[in-house]
Amino acid sequence: MEAKAYLRHVRISPRKVQIVLNLIRGKDVKVAQAILEQTPKSASEYLLKLLKSAVANADHNFNMDVNNLYVAECFVCPGPTMKRIRPRAKGSAARVLKRTSHITLSLKEKE
Repeated sequence: MEAKAYLRHVRISPRKVQIVLNLIRGKDVKVAQAILEQTPKSASEYLLKLLKSAVANADHNFNMDVNNLYVAECFVCPGPTMKRIRPRAKGSAARVLKRTSHITLSLKEKE
């Protein structure tokens, strides 16, 4: 059995999220939570909230033992990119890409 949680349209680049996801993949929930609380990256705030949501889903929906959970799968996909324009010299313009992310986190029980 596996419990999932999704976070869609997060206004942070997928590249920045991937760095933090690599730190918690395969870890116990308590260890992953401690890592996220101590990591000084902006993505760790979103991922901590997502991890707590996945734990709540596992407990409430599937009656899993919270002390026995680990991060089985976590990945990020690019969401829609917002295109903005920044004025440049001589009346020209440069495009600014404001990227978004879709994050998926999956928890399983240890056997």
